[in-house]
Amino acid sequence: MPLRLAYMGTPDFAVPALLALIDAGHEIAAVYTQPPRPAGRGHKLQPSAVHRAAATAQLPVRHPATLRTPEAQAEFRDLGLDAAVVAAYGLILPRPILDAPRLGCFNIHASLLPRWRGAAPIHRAILAGDGETGVTIMRMEAGLDTGPMLLAGRVPIGPQATTPELHDALAALGARLIVPAIDAVAEGDAVETPQPEEGVTYAAKIGPEDERIDWADAVALDRQIRALTPKPGAWFMHDGERIKVLAATLVAGSGEPGTVLDDELTVACGHGAIRLTRLQRPGKAPMTARDLLNGFAIPSGTRLG
Repeated sequence: MPLRLAYMGTPDFAVPALLALIDAGHEIAAVYTQPPRPAGRGHKLQPSAVHRAAATAQLPVRHPATLRTPEAQAEFRDLGLDAAVVAAYGLILPRPILDAPRLGCFNIHASLLPRWRGAAPIHRAILAGDGETGVTIMRMEAGLDTGPMLLAGRVPIGPQATTPELHDALAALGARLIVPAIDAVAEGDAVETPQPEEGVTYAAKIGPEDERIDWADAVALDRQIRALTPKPGAWFMHDGERIKVLAATLVAGSGEPGTVLDDELTVACGHGAIRLTRLQRPGKAPMTARDLLNGFAIPSGTRLG
């Protein structure tokens, strides 16, 4: 049974699910996304990934700065929705928005709830060394990712997994899950399971305190690099420059933490050692360690900040 939906999302992660709902025959009455932001060298306003996808599909797009005004809430209510689907939208949905669709609002969340509720579940799963993650389709309520679950799917986190790789796998999984979930809602067959009270963790937004490398533990550093590549990037200081590390390999070695051990940018950590393989200087393109060292000396014995 086709439903009349609003779709609410902003980044690349949210695009596959929008396209899946269109392909499944549901009516998208409006697409809500974050307002265009300055980007690029000219700092011109750029529409979000979801905005671009919706425009290509000739869907009406709305990008209010807030949903807390009576006007925004009335516009949403007047759509006469059966349901709303939300994926990485970026705005809090206040109670009048949650209550407006006949069947409710449903979120595509990139974790196996209740683990990693919140803003950065993909990054936090890699940082924590989790062996798997997934996508949960949940009914939205006033709490932060606390609503009952309709469907979930799992994705393993391999030892070399990066945030971009996991992001793409989870976006595709979310697109596969949302169609049967919303179809079950339409047919009255959805089974909603309350989240367990045990195992709750929160995925705080990545901040500057997560980015600087401290060379304490090679395994933790490997996770940090994989979680933060390519943006915002884990970084160290050398010769007055902030150098991002985009890829690295765990290797054998020992020494004072932060000391370069050889001419291949192997660096000692408090526990173990790591070889930096792909880096980026400020204002430069990403490059291999060998290419960086050709024009930027970091000799063996150097202590990195």
